[in-house]
Amino acid sequence: MLVLRPVELSDLPQLQRLARESLLGLTSLPNDTGRLRERIIGSCDSFEKDAAGQGSQNYFFVLEDLDTQRLVGCSEVLATAGFDAPFYNLRHRDYIATSRELNVEHAVPALSLCHDLSGHTLLRSFHVEAPLVGSRFSELLSRARLMFIGAHPHRFADSVITEIVGFSDDEGHSPFWDAVGKHFFDLPYAEAERLCGLESRTFLAELMPHYPIYVPMLPQAAQACIGRLHPDGQEAFDILEREGFKTNHYVDLFNGGPTLFARLSCIRSVNQGLTGIVRPGTAIDARGRYLVSNDSLRDFRAIVADLDVRAGQPVELHPQMCAALNVQEGSLIRLVTL
Repeated sequence: MLVLRPVELSDLPQLQRLARESLLGLTSLPNDTGRLRERIIGSCDSFEKDAAGQGSQNYFFVLEDLDTQRLVGCSEVLATAGFDAPFYNLRHRDYIATSRELNVEHAVPALSLCHDLSGHTLLRSFHVEAPLVGSRFSELLSRARLMFIGAHPHRFADSVITEIVGFSDDEGHSPFWDAVGKHFFDLPYAEAERLCGLESRTFLAELMPHYPIYVPMLPQAAQACIGRLHPDGQEAFDILEREGFKTNHYVDLFNGGPTLFARLSCIRSVNQGLTGIVRPGTAIDARGRYLVSNDSLRDFRAIVADLDVRAGQPVELHPQMCAALNVQEGSLIRLVTL
């Protein structure tokens, strides 16, 4: 059985393996022992903290195969993007040029450095092992974070964002980076992404231009990358799109990848979730497949289960499910259909 749970310090070696396997451009999962250790310790502190509201907390989850004790994926929620340092993006909007004498008004698409998205809750660090791509466990890894937010909404903003990794080729080259960022950083794309994963985004403000970059002046290959996601990021995009997330006017600084946005009240796993009371049992006449989580903070757990869920009645769980969720008879659980 696979279960999603909070990360622990003992997970560091396996988390390093997942970081090595992750997609180029996933800067929120750096392949660096010291940085990953900091993230784990920060997450453990966040789960232990009795927070009255949202702050700098990060909640890091891992997907574990209980039979082999192998980690097969990870995902994370940052309570407040830009809490400690501005969260920089490129705003993609038209620049309006007007001449009254010629009676001409012309819109030119432009990219502008900004930190408009600071203050939103941020989903990041989504990575699942290749054999599980497209499976119900990818859904669990991504959507259980949203169930956690739904269980503890006071810790998060009323809007949630995420960046999807933008396009780069098989050799690790990004046409967008080559046309924009490389001129200001004098670094290969892969090295720039690595540094962003290790450092804060403050250095971006120091080197990126503070005036608009006019899109028609970029090479066609770079223009085609604006809002285009990497093929290996398609699943992460699709899962959240089904949750109610939509693209907006912001793209990634390095590769032009899209940003997704949703109000908390519009997210399916938050507003369409059910609650139920546990009743242990062994004879389950399963009528549907669900994501199931407990209602805990420090001991949050989530699984995929085939169940018979009836309004107003206890939800029967096999003992193995109860053990994975760390619940017992009478415990409160949350459920969302797959």
